[in-house]
Amino acid sequence: MAGILVASQAQALTCRDPAGFDKWLGDVRQEAVAKGIAPAAVDAGLTGVTYDPGILKRDRGQGVFKQSFEQFAGRMVSANRLRVGASQLKKHAPTLARIEQQFGVPGPVLVAIWGLESDFGAVKGNLPVIRSVATLAFDCRRTEMFQAQMFDALRIVEHGDLKPAEMRGAWAGEMGQTQFMPSSYVKYAVDFDGDGRADLLRSPTDVLASTANYLKGHGWVRGGDWEPGSANFDALREWNKSQVYSRTVGFFATKLANGETAANLGQ
Repeated sequence: MAGILVASQAQALTCRDPAGFDKWLGDVRQEAVAKGIAPAAVDAGLTGVTYDPGILKRDRGQGVFKQSFEQFAGRMVSANRLRVGASQLKKHAPTLARIEQQFGVPGPVLVAIWGLESDFGAVKGNLPVIRSVATLAFDCRRTEMFQAQMFDALRIVEHGDLKPAEMRGAWAGEMGQTQFMPSSYVKYAVDFDGDGRADLLRSPTDVLASTANYLKGHGWVRGGDWEPGSANFDALREWNKSQVYSRTVGFFATKLANGETAANLGQ
């Protein structure tokens, strides 16, 4: 009975035999080159990549987001996060002004997202991105989606923005201080500090500008508010589909825009 249980659990975890991963990865190498990705970038990105069953356990173990806005915002927009957010808003004020001029997204919105996604760059995740997306692509639940993410991860390497070893993030491949998937990185990451590469791991300037570029690309309207029902709230929903999360971004951003402090909140 125990053997049957283990076998059924393994079958539930993946619909492909992990023993076939290396052959599959070899086929992916050829496809990546056929798509025009430089062979050197493909070799750099895929050499040594292994199958990680732990990633599939996380994928299968995702829970349904059940917290109310009041619960989530009350926990996430803490006194400390509000203090640090206000400090970051002040510290990066000149950069945020340039970003708003170019992309139309105000600083408080960007700083709110930055704080919620990674505590302003403090918590980014430490799992190898290419290994994660390769494992999810090998699995047959969302193969097409994650194979595209894998090719875009290789394009990041090809472009010179990040080396494979630097590409570490959350279990589903999100990376950087505002957690970009590889496809979003390729499409929206910008080199706003002028150092020759879009670095969303270490450069707050690139992080904030790229986040603004993403929102602009998803319909952000310059000068508009971000209340539910607005075009800008819809842009926030493109960032994260959860109504609760998007409302929390808006809640946090409004408090930053109004100069509210922990003392104002009674915290």
